[in-house]
Amino acid sequence: MDRITLRNQLEIYRTPYEEESEFIADFSELTQDEDAYTRERLEGHFTASAWIVNKRRTHTLLTLHRKLGRWLQLGGHADGNENLIEVALKEAQEESGLNSLHLVDSTIFDLDKHIIPERPHVQEHFHYDVRYLFEADINEKLIISKESISLAWITFDSVVDMIGYNPSILRMLEKTSKSEILL
Repeated sequence: MDRITLRNQLEIYRTPYEEESEFIADFSELTQDEDAYTRERLEGHFTASAWIVNKRRTHTLLTLHRKLGRWLQLGGHADGNENLIEVALKEAQEESGLNSLHLVDSTIFDLDKHIIPERPHVQEHFHYDVRYLFEADINEKLIISKESISLAWITFDSVVDMIGYNPSILRMLEKTSKSEILL
């Protein structure tokens, strides 16, 4: 995958979620920026995430992010790598220790453009997060990285109780439930 493949995927990507469809054009436009895959693009840049579910699709793996203090899917910065599937997989492996990760589909699962608050030495900026669906063995031992406070397999029914209201996570959860019906 490279920026041309991503741009092509974005051109055909359709979603029934208004909040997601509103920024597809922003993602497509960003693929044309030379620095889009680097943190040096201070206005915002690409990141990639892995929405990880167990094979039975009853649980999702979330991390309590150390810097943001919120439960989120695993993922991170592209750091120059235009292959966002590789980025999502690498970040998921580093943040969980899982070796059983399996990409379900190489097409985009979800998109989210969100603001990252200012911190010392980092100005406020946008993350253009491209998400992919992965499956993993729920029984494999988890290894918490320095980027996380905690990791947990959370039942779909308990996600809202665990994380509170996060429209992005709830959207991916709903997509997962709908895809289960289609399988």
